[in-house]
Amino acid sequence: RKKMLRNTLLLTLLPFTVGWIFEPFLKVQKDYQALTRRVTARHILLPPRSGEAGILLKQKIRNSDQYVEDAFAVAASRYSRDEETAVRGGLLGELVPQGYCRSPELDKACFEVRLGVVEGPIETDFGSHLLLVTERTNCPKLDGKDTKLKRSADDDNQSVLVPSPQADNMDLSFVAGQVFFWICIFFAGGILAELAAELASGGAQPMQQVGESSQHVVDQW
Repeated sequence: RKKMLRNTLLLTLLPFTVGWIFEPFLKVQKDYQALTRRVTARHILLPPRSGEAGILLKQKIRNSDQYVEDAFAVAASRYSRDEETAVRGGLLGELVPQGYCRSPELDKACFEVRLGVVEGPIETDFGSHLLLVTERTNCPKLDGKDTKLKRSADDDNQSVLVPSPQADNMDLSFVAGQVFFWICIFFAGGILAELAAELASGGAQPMQQVGESSQHVVDQW
């Protein structure tokens, strides 16, 4: 009887336990994505509403015989109005987190445009931007497994997309943390279930004794 009561209680508590465990897991996963989403990008800042000029410059870079990142860096140093990044070939940052860019529009675009392709013009309060993302982590729906732009081994002027070692390191850390998290949850859930079962069975025994005593009184009457 005690075993049956424990099993019934466990089945009753199971949906609540799953929800209690799954909700923090989703939060952990969301926090992990926010913390590990990184990007390496370059930009060229042009005057506001430079739509036609921006498109012409974009096509010039795309059609260049140079490796795309080299061609973009040369154009940035020559045409970009952002003096701070122009001297670095338009480099905004290497594996910087989401929210790093001063412009929200440009920051958002860094995590939406195609990898390894010159994109734009993108209008912001600073002007019109051409954008080249060369590496991005933890955007699997957008990039798949190949998240880094690299020179082709067959031709220095051609580019290929390859998996990023940075993403692998982040994934290993996350997996280790999740394993530890689920081990703790497993033991905590087991302990709580046993305590609940013991309390329930302990409460059922006095009730059974009360019922037997009442029946004895009735029989005597």
